[in-house]
Amino acid sequence: MNIFPLRTAPEMGQDQTKQQIEKGLKLYQSNQTDKALHVWTKVLEKTSDPGGKFRVLGCLITAHSEMGKYKDMLKYALEQIDTAREMEDPDYLTEGYLNLARSNEKLCDFQKTVSYCKTCLNMQGTTVSLQLNGQVCLSMGNAYLGLSVFQKALESYEKALRYAHNNDDKMLECRVCCSLGNIYVHLKDYEKALFFPCKAAELVNDYGKSWSLKYRAMSQFHMSVAYRKLERLADAMECCEESMKIALQHGDRPLQALCLLNFADIHRCRHDVNKAFPRYESALGIMTEIGNRLGQAHVYLGVAKCWLLQKEFDKALESLERAQELADGMGNKLCTLKVHCLREGIYRNNKQQEELREQVVKFLQCVEELELYCGMCGESIGDRDQKLQALPCSHIFHLKCLQTNGTKGCPKCFKSSIKPGFV
Repeated sequence: MNIFPLRTAPEMGQDQTKQQIEKGLKLYQSNQTDKALHVWTKVLEKTSDPGGKFRVLGCLITAHSEMGKYKDMLKYALEQIDTAREMEDPDYLTEGYLNLARSNEKLCDFQKTVSYCKTCLNMQGTTVSLQLNGQVCLSMGNAYLGLSVFQKALESYEKALRYAHNNDDKMLECRVCCSLGNIYVHLKDYEKALFFPCKAAELVNDYGKSWSLKYRAMSQFHMSVAYRKLERLADAMECCEESMKIALQHGDRPLQALCLLNFADIHRCRHDVNKAFPRYESALGIMTEIGNRLGQAHVYLGVAKCWLLQKEFDKALESLERAQELADGMGNKLCTLKVHCLREGIYRNNKQQEELREQVVKFLQCVEELELYCGMCGESIGDRDQKLQALPCSHIFHLKCLQTNGTKGCPKCFKSSIKPGFV
């Protein structure tokens, strides 16, 4: 029997905790990620300061997010919430719930993200937590976009942008601009899809000397996607290469996967499927590993389009089946809409009338559910590249319809406000 008492490591006080967190941050900023993680993990084990523990968990959450280790990110976010509850501090709780929302957003659990964001916005914190509201609205917008709820996504982004302007937060403005570019890619207004990431790139150039390079990489990636949609493939390739270079330097696995997907899409647009397929495969490998189900669904859609170019219809249908499984799991209706559209083309080509009719019905149901039609002309939004205009209520119309109609106020809001008995 051991008669000597076990020695316990001395606890780390507030000052020492702060010093070690700073040491980890310097290592992290100089790309020595493993060393930084080692320092922060030791702080987590030894600190007796709850505020220090909360901050170091925040550092670990950010680092694991950028590495694409989203399950670890979620684990630390849950631990951070527990720490905030012990401290009974509304500011810490708000930040903890925001990190919980972000973790779920990265894992494509969009309903949970919306729920945690609402919790943040309902908390009565001080001015500190109110400054986080812009980031909360951005995360909520991304989740609504993941669920293909375009009006609410746009509404959330507009709120995030207002917070960014009110707080003179250029970093947040940059991130929101990239997300706005993304929503207009989905809605097929490619001029706006390019305008917003270009605005983000301007912000990086004007204010971003002290920012992380990830902001430059992010804006270049979104510009690349818009250029590809506008069929400016040389510009798309140049921006994507710039983004990929930074992602590789910083070990940013999620962005590497998105760049690989975009490279594959560019090659597909050039009808070079031999170059596209291996890049889709590499993108899928990373996205599966990190848990980006939305990215995986987009890979399978791209792969299906490649098989269609080669007239391999059975293989295309197989890829579309996988894309739909992922889309259904996340509740992403736009992805499902695209699957029905591509299947419709296959069945029409193969003269499979019964299957064709079924896909047409499903496609129209999706359009109805998504409210993807102009409230003036009734035509679908997102069928082709068209200029769109969002009104202050975030309802979206064709720009030409608004210009020719000259209506004051929103036609959709007006219709929904008329009581059925008075029609």
